[in-house]
Amino acid sequence: MSTQTVLFDELGPRGKKLVRIGTYIGALLVAILIALAGLQLYNEGQLEPERWEILINPDSGVPQGLTRALFATLRVALIAMVISMILGTLLSAGRLSEHRWVRIPTTFIVQFFRGIPLLLLIFFSYLALPRLGISLDLFWTLIVGLTAYNMAVLGEIFRAGILSIDKGQSEAAYAIGMRKSQVMVFVLVPQAVRRMLPAIVSQLVTLLKDTSLGFVIGYFELLRQGRAYVDYFGAKFGLQIYVAVALFYILTNLALSSFARWLEKRSRSNPKATKALGQLVEDDLVPID
Repeated sequence: MSTQTVLFDELGPRGKKLVRIGTYIGALLVAILIALAGLQLYNEGQLEPERWEILINPDSGVPQGLTRALFATLRVALIAMVISMILGTLLSAGRLSEHRWVRIPTTFIVQFFRGIPLLLLIFFSYLALPRLGISLDLFWTLIVGLTAYNMAVLGEIFRAGILSIDKGQSEAAYAIGMRKSQVMVFVLVPQAVRRMLPAIVSQLVTLLKDTSLGFVIGYFELLRQGRAYVDYFGAKFGLQIYVAVALFYILTNLALSSFARWLEKRSRSNPKATKALGQLVEDDLVPID
């Protein structure tokens, strides 16, 4: 029989009523603020259709330019995500290693890159690497900066997720004759991934937004393209263009979060993993004479 830890007392009828009243009041205040903001924008002429038409008129070039910038942003983000997760996995394995000659250097690398601001890493990739004889274009310069920081953060997320699994899981696996690599791949990682998924998605969303720092080295990602259009068309269209840029970021992040939720549900309902683990256990069982 499972037990549930209670961290707080359940609300009574009076408490629930107060919560509902507070929710209604909060929603009303938010609605009032939105209405006041909309009224202010209307009075300043920001809601005129002519100003928003620039976002959908192909003759302006804005829809095409923002779409190209979005793909440029996604290219950087996706490549940086894949490399960061691969290197983060290796760093977490190094941090969990029983060998000090592996664990200590890996710990230094993780703490070093976690402690340096991302903007400084991008500047280092842009200014210092060419002096060391490593010439990269702006695309790979931005990827190097993003990867150097996010691999360290993801490595710690992976390590924390694996350490959060009860030791009895690995001890039981060792008891039936499984090797360390099998325990990690078939027992610990599948359980840890489900626990780590919210933190991983949060960090990947942060990585996607951090691509906007490519602005400082001249890479034409989404934010820089939007700023270029504001400079070209004038501040009159600034709100509309920046709203479009923000919507691109929001929709992309929502798509990433939705994919993560779908992946989590699929991993929980997929019987193949359980079947494969059961087969592995049967194969590795040591017969008793």
